[in-house]
Amino acid sequence: MSTFPETVAALRVPSEPVPPPGLTRERCLELFDSQLGSRHLDLAARRLQARGRGFYTIGSAGHEGNAAVAAALRPSDPALPHYRSGAFFLERARQVPGQDALRDVLLGVVAAAAEPIAGGRHKVFGSRALNVIPQTSTIASHLPRAVGVAFGIERAARLGTASPWPRDAVAVCSFGDASANHSTAAGAINAAVHTAYQGLPLPLLLVCEDNGIGISVRTPEGWIRAAYGSRPGLEYFAADGCDLADALETSRRAARWVRERRRPAFLHLRTVRLMGHAGSDVESAYRTPEEIAAAEAADPLLATARLLVAAGFATPDELLHLYKAKEAEVTALADEVASAPRLASAKEVMAPLLSHGGVQARRFPSPGGERLTLAQSVNRCLTELLAEVPELLVFGEDVARKGGVYGVTRGLLKAAGAGRVFDTLLDEQAILGLALGAGLAGLLPVPEIQYLAYLHNAADQLRGEASTLGFFSSGQYRNPMVVRIACYAYQKGFGGHFHNDNAVAALRDIPGLVIASPSRPDDAAAMLRTCVDAARADGRVCVFLEPIALYHQRDLYEPDDERWLAPYPEETASLGKARTHGSGDDLTIVSFGNGVPMSLRAAERLPAGCRVLDLRWLAPLPVDDLLREARATGRVLVADETRRAGGVSEGVLAALNDAGFEGAIARVTSEDSFIPLGDAARHVLLSEDAIERAALELLGN
Repeated sequence: MSTFPETVAALRVPSEPVPPPGLTRERCLELFDSQLGSRHLDLAARRLQARGRGFYTIGSAGHEGNAAVAAALRPSDPALPHYRSGAFFLERARQVPGQDALRDVLLGVVAAAAEPIAGGRHKVFGSRALNVIPQTSTIASHLPRAVGVAFGIERAARLGTASPWPRDAVAVCSFGDASANHSTAAGAINAAVHTAYQGLPLPLLLVCEDNGIGISVRTPEGWIRAAYGSRPGLEYFAADGCDLADALETSRRAARWVRERRRPAFLHLRTVRLMGHAGSDVESAYRTPEEIAAAEAADPLLATARLLVAAGFATPDELLHLYKAKEAEVTALADEVASAPRLASAKEVMAPLLSHGGVQARRFPSPGGERLTLAQSVNRCLTELLAEVPELLVFGEDVARKGGVYGVTRGLLKAAGAGRVFDTLLDEQAILGLALGAGLAGLLPVPEIQYLAYLHNAADQLRGEASTLGFFSSGQYRNPMVVRIACYAYQKGFGGHFHNDNAVAALRDIPGLVIASPSRPDDAAAMLRTCVDAARADGRVCVFLEPIALYHQRDLYEPDDERWLAPYPEETASLGKARTHGSGDDLTIVSFGNGVPMSLRAAERLPAGCRVLDLRWLAPLPVDDLLREARATGRVLVADETRRAGGVSEGVLAALNDAGFEGAIARVTSEDSFIPLGDAARHVLLSEDAIERAALELLGN
């Protein structure tokens, strides 16, 4: 700040210095150096922006007390910091030899391709070497993952699974006072306390950096203490983040408490916000001059300077020299990186999304035997995977003792034990957050979301967290997981919308997400194994959509024909490969999920030769197979059980058009409607009759 040199120059050296307890001169100067570095990074970011070279100006000014949090922890403790964590990051880097943290941050500011974590895709605080997991600015979305990381540390140790962090590690997660009000934060903290209440270890240090304002909206005075200061099961610590000695001593106590007791704690670090929310923010529009002056008077850099002088650790002239030397160092680095090359093509930008090795079909031992339903096939597959993959976990609502609402996970608890198959609280954000963190801890989570409609209030955990982590870490961090979701309609009127949801658009446009949608029992097991292979080998995030109406389906054309049963497969399914049924030359019906048996029955009644292409994978869409089967007949009917707007058929038609397919194309879909209760559902859902009518029209009959 511009007032720093003047204020420090006016400080008086005491006749009798009073060193703070527990803080040596060397340590105090190191922390001050981290604070200075953070402040000058903020100032450099503003200058770079003014020159048209910088692209990120949300700074850490006023939050430099979080250097004390880093000092109280170990570099082997996984950290999930928020975007005002400059001093934390620099102090963490000091603890690991060979780091060049100032340069790394500036490379992020200028979106340089050489930036070591995100590669110019975003400005984040992240580093594999520092165990800092990069976070974007989605409000509080990293807190559920932090709970999962803390859980994963302990569960990996219990299972004897290799983990990137030591057995006594502590997970630390920081966030602002405004973010503490977000439902995602409230849910994550509730999940942490809920876990600890059951006596399960959860070594998580939650750090709320309370500057009293969220952009322009004030946090009521005392609100954070009132909300979290007496929460049962959550140990509360409070410190003045502008007082380095207090912040360090309290952070040490909090970190020690979590490390020794393996329970969650809440560190309330009171801070100030300086220089506005970001470079474009004009604070004078919503803060009075007196409020801005009060924040500047509480500047943690000035407070640390006063501490150093009062303790006899440094003179004002020495501090001014340090300030100017750090300014010169950061300015020189900023000038050096200002013209660093940026990402130059879509291919370079998308490299983390395209770097997967690909998962090919492979054979595996199969017990053979009787033919199975889809539910039985998934159950057998999960049973085998739990026996074969020691790090695999199955969890969700009602999956353990009950064995799932539809019995799909029945027997898994007995087979694998409560350490690997367990019920969770009823919170989809918490379930996915647990998976996000467990995957980072060396485990392979297979969470279940009970119904597709229940996913939507937690979808950002897939969109904003799971799928972006590899993108914003250049693949250095990965989120291996397979999310099983019971979905789609056709439950004979039962359940209404929330048990028959057919909306998958929110999943289909997430870059890099694998979406499996099996229809047949043998495909279900083969594709589930493929998803697990992809998660293990490439860290893929997979969603496995299980059609509820087909779970226990046995017949296809006639009652008791049992033609929808299938033997257990002997090899996995190739990722992104469709499956063709029939070889007719007149019409290709393209479908998936419940649409496949409906299309097969409709095709049986048509006066022409038909083939049915089961897409199986909604992402990546099997375009090559689609084009091959479309060109084989020259006529394509897409039978899509999802909605007309935003449904799967839009992507199929676009793929055909983009490839220049010149044949006849039509589609038939469900209506753009929610699913009502009872027989009324038949009026808005795709039907066999609708498929047959559309096929006849396309055939010219």
